[in-house]
Amino acid sequence: MSNDRTIALRVNGRDERATVPAHRTLLEALREIGHREVKSGCEKGDCGACAVLLDGMAVDSCLTLAWTAEGKEVTTVLGLGDLDALHPVQEAFSEGGAAQCGYCTPGIIIASKAILDENPNPSEDDIRVGLSGNLCRCTGYTKVFEAVREAAATLRGAESGR
Repeated sequence: MSNDRTIALRVNGRDERATVPAHRTLLEALREIGHREVKSGCEKGDCGACAVLLDGMAVDSCLTLAWTAEGKEVTTVLGLGDLDALHPVQEAFSEGGAAQCGYCTPGIIIASKAILDENPNPSEDDIRVGLSGNLCRCTGYTKVFEAVREAAATLRGAESGR
């Protein structure tokens, strides 16, 4: 007898289904249904490469059981924007050269969006603390922090222009 369960997920605004055993992580389920933009790094919550937004909160999908995401909105980096209309965080990372190899970038962008959703005018310390769960082996983080500040300024400008 199988303990698999079919769950309904809402990923990047689209309804999807996955059949998973109770121990399957959200990372594994997302990758199995084709979301390769969610990176598998350490698989123990240390690197942040697998970060997604779960009902707007950044979580490490490698530590989140898939069934706990049922009925919630899952947003990956591809759900933030697209090539024709990048999210301001994606735009700032691209324009500022804040990505090197790019492997950790999706998780860092997700964490950055969560920081800015919570605090539209973060201090340097707020950014450092907010990104402390994201590891990058290629950068010194300077351009990453600059990109977050630039995205914050863009988002604040967009809100004040309404």
